[in-house]
Amino acid sequence: MADQTHVLFVEDDDVIREATQLALERDGFTVTAMPDGLSGLEAFRADRPDIALLDVMVPGLDGVSLCRSIRDESMVPVIMLSARADPIDVVLGLEAGADDYVTKPFDGAVLVARIRAVLRRFDRANGGRQDPASTDGGSLLTFGELEIDTVGMEVRRAGEPVSLTPTEMRLLLEFSSAPGTVLSRDRLLERVWEYGWGGDTRVVDVHVQRLRGKIGQDRLETVRGFGYKLKA
Repeated sequence: MADQTHVLFVEDDDVIREATQLALERDGFTVTAMPDGLSGLEAFRADRPDIALLDVMVPGLDGVSLCRSIRDESMVPVIMLSARADPIDVVLGLEAGADDYVTKPFDGAVLVARIRAVLRRFDRANGGRQDPASTDGGSLLTFGELEIDTVGMEVRRAGEPVSLTPTEMRLLLEFSSAPGTVLSRDRLLERVWEYGWGGDTRVVDVHVQRLRGKIGQDRLETVRGFGYKLKA
């Protein structure tokens, strides 16, 4: 996967940008590195990369605004990078449509692992390998006015198509594989984001809110102290 993967990396710190670019290229990725948001947006439109790594605090067009612009045009995976684990930075980035975030300073191996995990979700959400739990009982799942085609990777609500990011699709498939069952945030982090260790549950909460806005606020129920469940 990696040797064919084109990464757009937007970072204004010269040292971090150059060091990270070299590290990613050593792992076989092709990298386009840009120092600001405007040049990053131009590069995205010109090159159509496979994934975008966006620092939150870049000049010209900040990372969150750049993420929104990318998301308006494409479902390409996006990972936000932030020097702080500030809740506002994290939530704004995720609400803008980012699939994940990484706090700086980061270990190169961790960043590569997160990139590959996001790309696997993207591949599966676009017709790649499906989890067996997602396809038991047929390819079309119906929950009220919500229809999920687990083979065609299409979702409809009241007959109208619903556009989901790869991460939102993976999250919905996880819920639909166990309707009526409460899924903890830790389980969702492990199954959807592939965190084999404790991750930031804000990632789950923000994505659940985004998913609710698309499939219906009442379709996903919060079970306080435990997690979320899809109403059967």
